[in-house]
Amino acid sequence: MNPVRLSEANAQFKNYLSEKGRSGSTIVAYGKDIAQLVDYLAQGKKSFVHEVTKDDLSNFLDKLSKEGYTPKSISRKINSIRTFYRFLKVTNNITDDPSLLVEHPKYQLAPPRILTPTEYRALRDAARNDARMSAIIELLLQTGIRIGELTNLRLSDVTKDSLKILPFEKHPERMVPLNKRAKEALDEYLEIRPKVTEDHVFVTKSGKPFLIRNIRTSVERYFRLAEIPNAKVNDLRHTFVAHHLKHGVSLVLLSKVLGHKRISTTERYLQYVPERASESTVLSEL
Repeated sequence: MNPVRLSEANAQFKNYLSEKGRSGSTIVAYGKDIAQLVDYLAQGKKSFVHEVTKDDLSNFLDKLSKEGYTPKSISRKINSIRTFYRFLKVTNNITDDPSLLVEHPKYQLAPPRILTPTEYRALRDAARNDARMSAIIELLLQTGIRIGELTNLRLSDVTKDSLKILPFEKHPERMVPLNKRAKEALDEYLEIRPKVTEDHVFVTKSGKPFLIRNIRTSVERYFRLAEIPNAKVNDLRHTFVAHHLKHGVSLVLLSKVLGHKRISTTERYLQYVPERASESTVLSEL
């Protein structure tokens, strides 16, 4: 086994993630986490993969804690490191995995932010003169799809009454119903969408794909304009889930629409829905 430099391994790791179909934002996030680790290890004169020990990883995480990183952020970095080491194991660059000896810090998950009807109506009003953002907000709110899935939508994925959601990261392909409100908002945007060869549904004025980070920034801007505090893009998905659980939509149906791998992921939302109607198999509008 030839010694492999950490910096070279990180470059190979990012290529590996790309080949596995991971999203661009995931690749960037993992790459930054590992680059941060590599920089720390370089200060300790460790440049090769085989030189790193469990103590090195623990000391790196202790340093992050002292710098003010939250337990949740540190836990996420551990996930990045473990994914990196799984790659090193698969490619036979290591025999032992020190990342498995590092424990996740304990922390309590904050409850999901669920928008009230007054809030999501205010968000609509704030974006009503922007057809593209109105369509984005309605699709996220009315279908519950992930922002990465929305970014990947192609014109051919849009049908009369549904969206074809292509495989995204480890999530399989699925069909998601389009209700009247979402369809109308999408149709209004498509009428003024730039006439370009790019087949992504959402594009910039110059015809390039509208990137995740730019969509996130734009939605959060409208949250501020609507004076909705502490709200993020993912809260639109949380709101979709809570609304349909409240109205009694079948957990099995809702789990399939959301693309959850396990129904238990959907069930976790039940604790945030105090009252639930009798079971239904019909999705409603928000």
